[in-house]
Amino acid sequence: MARHLSFHLSRQSAETDIIPVMKTGLLLCCAICLPAAAQWDVKTPNVPRLPNGEPNMNAPTPRTADGKPSLEGIWEPNGLKYLLNIAADLKPGEVPFRPEAFTIYQTRRENNGEEDPDARCLPSGMPRKDAITSPYKILQSPGLVVFLYESRTTFRQIFTDRRTFPADMQPAWNGYSIGHWDGDTLVVETRGLNGKPWLDSDGHPLSDAMQLTEKFRRPDFGHMEIEITMDDPKMYTKPWTVKENPHLLVDTELIEYSCNENEKDLKHLVGK
Repeated sequence: MARHLSFHLSRQSAETDIIPVMKTGLLLCCAICLPAAAQWDVKTPNVPRLPNGEPNMNAPTPRTADGKPSLEGIWEPNGLKYLLNIAADLKPGEVPFRPEAFTIYQTRRENNGEEDPDARCLPSGMPRKDAITSPYKILQSPGLVVFLYESRTTFRQIFTDRRTFPADMQPAWNGYSIGHWDGDTLVVETRGLNGKPWLDSDGHPLSDAMQLTEKFRRPDFGHMEIEITMDDPKMYTKPWTVKENPHLLVDTELIEYSCNENEKDLKHLVGK
């Protein structure tokens, strides 16, 4: 129960976005409901373990039959840091805002994130989904990598079968993703975003012109490195890059999660 208790707490903060509300000094403890979720009692197979039975997170990276690193497993971001502020590791002034984008950003901060679509249980979108503090499962097969997100019980497909982007992409929250291997790194390019999500709870904007590049590396058994480059000429003067580092979860499974059901926070969001 400990894993799911902690993630219900964190994911409620992420998915209904109580963070802007907290800026107003309101404490929404009553908004967090913890269902008694039934769980699978199972040990994850093929996990290298230490003599005490704990998983050896520093063991070598697992590989697929064709020698590529296997990204499979259940992963989770390390806390709220990049959900709250995707630019948390950058110095002041290093986000290359266009003036109009900076105005949008400032307005959102002044309004305590009142208009954040994530607070309305709309899709988090990419690349914000990389930082949502709920587990996600990666499934990997020749030609396709699938992300199953506990958050919103949704999915993402990354095609690695050498296809190109559709000529006429219908704008989407997660966009269209194609990937290829560069050595031991999965390079994922995403286009066709609809420009509606925010990059984070802090209000960094994106537009429908953004071209997203993610580089996934698994340096050992229990750790992932994600390098995220955002190239959005409508919002930023040049591409900019951040890095996130989720970790592996074992001996657990995803559970169903609906953001809309019993949502309590939205009515408390207070703007400027």
